[in-house]
Amino acid sequence: MLTLKAAGLLDVDSGEIIRPGVIRVEGDRIVGVGGPADPSAETLDLGGLILLPGLMDMEVNLLMGGRGENPGLSQVQDDPPTRVLRAVGNARRTLRAGFTTVRNLGLFVKTGGYLLDVALGKAIDAGWIEGPRVVPAGHAITPTGGHLDPTMFAAFMPGVLELTVEEGIANGVDEIRKAVRYQIKHGAQLIKVCCSGGVMSLTGEAGAQHYSDEELRVIVDEAHRRGLRVAAHTHGAEAVKHAVACGIDCIEHGFLMDDEAIAMLVEHDRFLVTTRRLAEAMDVSKAPPVLQAKAAEMFPKARTSIKAAYEAGVKIAVGTDAPAIPHGRNADELVTLVDWGMPPTAVLRAATVTAAELINATDRGRLAEGLLADIIGVPGDPLSDITVTQNVKFVMKGGQVYVNKN
Repeated sequence: MLTLKAAGLLDVDSGEIIRPGVIRVEGDRIVGVGGPADPSAETLDLGGLILLPGLMDMEVNLLMGGRGENPGLSQVQDDPPTRVLRAVGNARRTLRAGFTTVRNLGLFVKTGGYLLDVALGKAIDAGWIEGPRVVPAGHAITPTGGHLDPTMFAAFMPGVLELTVEEGIANGVDEIRKAVRYQIKHGAQLIKVCCSGGVMSLTGEAGAQHYSDEELRVIVDEAHRRGLRVAAHTHGAEAVKHAVACGIDCIEHGFLMDDEAIAMLVEHDRFLVTTRRLAEAMDVSKAPPVLQAKAAEMFPKARTSIKAAYEAGVKIAVGTDAPAIPHGRNADELVTLVDWGMPPTAVLRAATVTAAELINATDRGRLAEGLLADIIGVPGDPLSDITVTQNVKFVMKGGQVYVNKN
């Protein structure tokens, strides 16, 4: 048994720092919290650090971004092995930033149908590489020409990057059923659907609904019958309302939500994943003018809609959309959420207990006996200064220490 001894630990339920912070770990589990340290047990003295549950990012794409990528050409230059190898570094950076669980939300590249995020998660679980626990979505489900259907070459090179039904491009109820079933067969643990356009959509308005209600209900039906939740990339207020009405479990982004859409999220007990940092920090200066115009419209509204959602009582989980912000800078999202009006306690819950609830995980999100020993240490009180989460000094996942800079 190993005892961690620190200046304090965060009780996310009470929103208090308990001092001192003493946690006993055996194997991959927490077996005791609080009380005096056992002098006969092996002790790791973490000095003045404050211990937190491992943080969670509910929207990343570890297969994209990172060193060596040319964003404009990678979709045609990078074969599946290259993407997986790049993901190794992204996964390591994410874990070492204190994020011990992520949802990888939706491949939208040519893979021959292989679910690369499923393979990445298996490699991490086997201990071959360092990384967070991965909840994979496989390929994002989207209509032809919809958001995440690569269209950047279509105007002058038809046929380039044409994706298959297995790779998520699906139209009509029969193709959609096949696409969803394929993801589930090959290891997806949730389904990602593109319900509206986005900032990086080259065709159509960012908030316009893509799938019909009938098509959305098919996606939900297939996923829910297999016990999987559905996450929907959705910006527009009307698209959010239709997604919620059709049974979608989680709205990604929701930058353009209005009060009615927010009220529906509350009424139906649905989740919202934040991704607000990208609205502050994403560099679109080299993007085509049409995309820059979309960003100029949407990004300012992201600030007001997240504050309104929090004040209305929406279940909010932290997500970054990395690499829209760099992998390893995931905690920047927490800082932005506090800057934009959410209390630090609420933000930390969004990155721990609410995220755990979103993925139906009862074994993480708190520093409590019987839960996974996913524990991080920061150099100060995050309730008074959330920026300490950007400087993680200690990372333990499943009882194994990956970072100890104390």
